[in-house]
Amino acid sequence: MQVAEVRRLLLSFAKVVEGRSYGMPSFLLNGHFLARFRDEDTVLVVQLATIGERDVLMELDPRAFFFTDHYRNYPAVLVRLAEVSPALLRDVLQESWSHVTALPPARPRRKGRRG
Repeated sequence: MQVAEVRRLLLSFAKVVEGRSYGMPSFLLNGHFLARFRDEDTVLVVQLATIGERDVLMELDPRAFFFTDHYRNYPAVLVRLAEVSPALLRDVLQESWSHVTALPPARPRRKGRRG
């Protein structure tokens, strides 16, 4: 899938807003991380409910779904946009949205002085 298509898909979910994370476009829901682009926009990082969900996705389509050591202990999956089918990505994002929308709203980050 193309970046513009993925962006439109993410923004089609209720209450999803676009921001920046690690210098790349990211998508938040009620202040919580939902997804972000990385690797020159060829990969999408997606928040999941559990690491077990990631394992299932990787078994389902190991060309499309993977993770790096950075995400080893974090419930997220990396998605190669050139490899994933639009229908499967839509399903994964819907599940992610359902999980994140059930979380309590994130607390605003304080911008106080350190001292």
